Amino acid sequence: MPRWGMVIDLDRCTACQACTIACRNENNIPFAGPDHASKGRAIFWNQVLPFKEEGEQGYSRIRFTPLPCMHCDRPSCIKVCPVRATYKSEEGIVFQIFARCIGCRLCMCACPYSRRFYNWSKGHWPEIMQSAFNPDVSLRPLGVVEKCTFCVHRWQKAREKARSEDRPIREGEYVTACVQTCPAKARYFGDLDDPESMVSKLARSRRAFRLLEELGTHPKVIYLGEGEWREDI
Repeated sequence: MPRWGMVIDLDRCTACQACTIACRNENNIPFAGPDHASKGRAIFWNQVLPFKEEGEQGYSRIRFTPLPCMHCDRPSCIKVCPVRATYKSEEGIVFQIFARCIGCRLCMCACPYSRRFYNWSKGHWPEIMQSAFNPDVSLRPLGVVEKCTFCVHRWQKAREKARSEDRPIREGEYVTACVQTCPAKARYFGDLDDPESMVSKLARSRRAFRLLEELGTHPKVIYLGEGEWREDI
């Protein structure tokens, strides 16, 4: 049984936001509009956020950290949902069942990474973009919580193809839209429990770290900090 996870190399990330655009288009994420955006109600399943680091004598630099859902092995969000609208699958993906969500937003309060978003209004898209909807992803109704799903529709397609051929999913057969789109190849996706997979090797490198690891949530999105890149990791 695979355990899907992601590795993001911060040295390679150029903050081009291609992953954010790919995520929006792939998952039919609605536009908030200027009024809702000004109130902090914009929906971004994936974000690339800047962090300013101060140095000596007024020197500073900006670092960028991509933030999808962490898909924790011990997610605090699923423990507080009163209707089980969110749960973790056997393969480690934290799902969100939109039809079951009652919009209480307890999961948003419980997530230490703030990776869940409440849908404050019915989705609206310019007419020219309506023909670009992804038919594999449902349009969410008003009043539910949305989040990154590791492009679960891609997982379903890869799983069914592998099942029809009576074999496991091969490495690279299932990747998320953000990983596929990244021009700098800063993102990797795969089975963390497969010792031969690239994502597993990178997760064990000396550069690897997790956000807020001290909380015990065991996130499956792992970052690579500063260091020399080696192809033989």
